[in-house]
Amino acid sequence: MTALRLVVNEATRSLGRMFPGFFPGMVKHDHNKDFGYPDTLTFDLLYRMYRRNGIASAGVNKTILKTWQQSPWLLEKERDGSEGGTKKETPLERDIRQRFEDLRVWQNLAEADRRSLVGRYAGVVLRLADGQMFDQPVGRVPGGLDGILELIPAWEGQLEVAEWDQDQRSPTYGEPTMYQFTEAAVGDSKVKRLARIHPDRVIVWSADGTLNGESYLAPGYNDLMTLEKVSGAGGEGFWKNAKSAPVLEVDKEAQITQMAAAMGVQPSEIADAMNEQVEAYQKGFDNLLMLQGIQAKTLSVNLPSPEHFFAVALQSFAASIMMPVKILVGNQTGERASSEDAADWAQTIMSRRATVVIPNIMELVNRLERFGILPEKDWFLDWQDLTEASMAEKIERASKMADVNQKMSGSGEIIFTGDEIREAVDLEPLSDADKFRDEGEDDPTAALPPDPQSDTRPPAE
Repeated sequence: MTALRLVVNEATRSLGRMFPGFFPGMVKHDHNKDFGYPDTLTFDLLYRMYRRNGIASAGVNKTILKTWQQSPWLLEKERDGSEGGTKKETPLERDIRQRFEDLRVWQNLAEADRRSLVGRYAGVVLRLADGQMFDQPVGRVPGGLDGILELIPAWEGQLEVAEWDQDQRSPTYGEPTMYQFTEAAVGDSKVKRLARIHPDRVIVWSADGTLNGESYLAPGYNDLMTLEKVSGAGGEGFWKNAKSAPVLEVDKEAQITQMAAAMGVQPSEIADAMNEQVEAYQKGFDNLLMLQGIQAKTLSVNLPSPEHFFAVALQSFAASIMMPVKILVGNQTGERASSEDAADWAQTIMSRRATVVIPNIMELVNRLERFGILPEKDWFLDWQDLTEASMAEKIERASKMADVNQKMSGSGEIIFTGDEIREAVDLEPLSDADKFRDEGEDDPTAALPPDPQSDTRPPAE
């Protein structure tokens, strides 16, 4: 039996070496321990990485800047031809736009979105004019749009669950029944708000609307640490080569007693004095070493070029957030490659809008409907399409359409009408009067007698 157990153990170890994912207990190396990576990513680690690592900050901020490149518009219903501007907006839409601008609603939601990428989730705390404390549920809020007083973005580290619903018969079983909001817990906020907050007043902002999200930086966190190691070691290595620590070689004829007397210390303290002198020498390029019978030598270190090691980790991190490297670091080396990267990045952000951002915004809209701040309607969020062609591309398209018409003119066939070409560059179709004027014909409406009611001339004396 013992021999059989030994054979089984050896076979298991062999399988573990070949398939470490299926036999984790037999893994030869602990990569986190070997490479200095943390076993568990806490919010503090993620937040510190975001604040102190330029690549991490660029990954988060460029994603948010592209997602919120323009602010959306809340419309009463989806309708063709509306682009969210003031030309066709209804009175209610105008009131919403003005109130949201006053409260900086879209900017605060964009900030919550940014914070949700750093942590597993973020929060939007609603301060309402309902006359109740933060820890009380929300009923009907009077005043319509004036019932919203403030939207407060919160980091994961500022908004934590204080109580959970433990009643298995409850429809909200397993969900938070109270939050603890500590604004001073993260960063250097000038406002030190501390309160228990009812879930009615909190919008959880994450990929699935729960507290179980994942940080945007988590998959590439090890790569970010590698980038810090490579850049830090490279910088330190160049400094050491420029100002390398001296190696002191004491001559056998050196007079240690005389040297100690010259330095004003006892012979037993000569080692400490030399250490202090070398330390002072290391801190400045202009400092000197006082040596007597001692020869100072330097050990040079040949550092390999760090960009190759840096590039591998950079590409891995960019892949983890699905962002092209050229967009992440701003390196534009080829027009075609850059255009393709930009188009792919725009598609990625449009997908993120549809699956993450818009559902979170509509959760806020639904909450405002429930409070009576907004009327119950089939609300529609209008947002500019990031994949839409640029004006230069539209003009080029219209030019090609005109060229096709020119080439087909001999056959008498017109492929594209003038209105279709105008539509390609976002211009309105010509009116009938403009068409007659362009063709050199008289406007048929010009022969009609003037309308007496529209005659604004003063009456004859």
